[in-house]
Amino acid sequence: MKALEGVRILDFTHVQSGPTCTQLMAWFGAEVIKVERPGIGDITRGQLRDLPDVDSLYFTMLNANKKSITLDTKNEDGKRILERLVKSCDVLVENFAPGALDRMGFSWERIQELNPRMIYASVKGFGPGPYEDCKVYENVAQCTGGSASTTGFEDGPPLVTGAQIGDSGTGLNLALGIVTALFQRERSGRGQRVQAAMQDGVLNLARVKLRDQQRLQHGPLKEYPQYPDGVFTDECPRAGNASGGGQPGWAVKTKGGGPNDYIYAIIQPPGWAEYMKLCGREDLIDDPDWATPEARLHKLDKCFGIIEKWTMTKNKFEVMDILNKVNIPCGPILSMKELAAEPSLRATGTIVEVDHPTRGKYLTVGNPIKLSDSPTEVARSPLLGEHTLEILSDVLAYSEEEIKSIRQSGAVGKIAEPVAAE
Repeated sequence: MKALEGVRILDFTHVQSGPTCTQLMAWFGAEVIKVERPGIGDITRGQLRDLPDVDSLYFTMLNANKKSITLDTKNEDGKRILERLVKSCDVLVENFAPGALDRMGFSWERIQELNPRMIYASVKGFGPGPYEDCKVYENVAQCTGGSASTTGFEDGPPLVTGAQIGDSGTGLNLALGIVTALFQRERSGRGQRVQAAMQDGVLNLARVKLRDQQRLQHGPLKEYPQYPDGVFTDECPRAGNASGGGQPGWAVKTKGGGPNDYIYAIIQPPGWAEYMKLCGREDLIDDPDWATPEARLHKLDKCFGIIEKWTMTKNKFEVMDILNKVNIPCGPILSMKELAAEPSLRATGTIVEVDHPTRGKYLTVGNPIKLSDSPTEVARSPLLGEHTLEILSDVLAYSEEEIKSIRQSGAVGKIAEPVAAE
């Protein structure tokens, strides 16, 4: 039995933030019914295509383990089908622009009338306030949540990260909120609203920078590369690759000279002597000008310069192997090519190869959360409307005659026969 087996989710999400949430729920065993527009579907089916006339990787990597029903919600039969879906599901998840479901006639009040036990979950760009009606995408969330202003180097512009902390990060927050609401419903018997704002999610992940903003009131941030010769203003600065914790860290070059031939090295007090032995600078182990964290603080650039001179004689994996043996934390800068080929990530299901009936085999991410009693089995994403007939008959209990009438009304569009994977 899967952890969320028996939970049925009505998925009105699209693009990335909402689909991240519902995909995670599907991986844990929930039945996720994705509602899509006939003939069009989720916009990401056609975005950033690498192969013609097939679902893009953008779509397939965010919609695994789901079922797809096509539904014209402006059609009267379509509205009645949607009402029956609301009555039949435990959770409704949406990430429309503010007010979209209300305009469709499915306000929170109406949903409660149809199903008082419904958990109604939403991703929005902003929480209540002056910007709550604004649309938000990934990079907007990073910029308005404090990530971009604190990412990059001192003399460069604000930078967004490669990791989708606004979209996918907020989707993970919403999933936790849904599971929590489901747990509470077991005791209260009532559904409730669950909301996760992207700005809130990014700021939550950038909490150490909010910490540092407050520390500025009491003096310079001594672990930042601006110390001691740079200028601190009244705003938390960008810190390059400096560690966000209490231990100095930096990305140093390794042998090879490629764009990712670097390793992130951290200098903890117990590791200083080991570093200096490896670097052939035993003279600095007990030198009072270098031996303590306080002594090194104003010349961290020189410390990492010494270390880099040694790391450039070996490749990043050799450096990692050597440093791990002497208990020094470090991490090679791994490219997506290297990660995709890493056997251990395949073995744990973190990266999974999936077979798709129209695009063939592709790699996707798997569940990052591992449950010992509910292992995840990653299945391919659905074709557009692939499960429409199944949902009408098996979930909503429409008769053959009723389904025939529904098809003739145009409420579900043209239903193609599903294509079996080879």
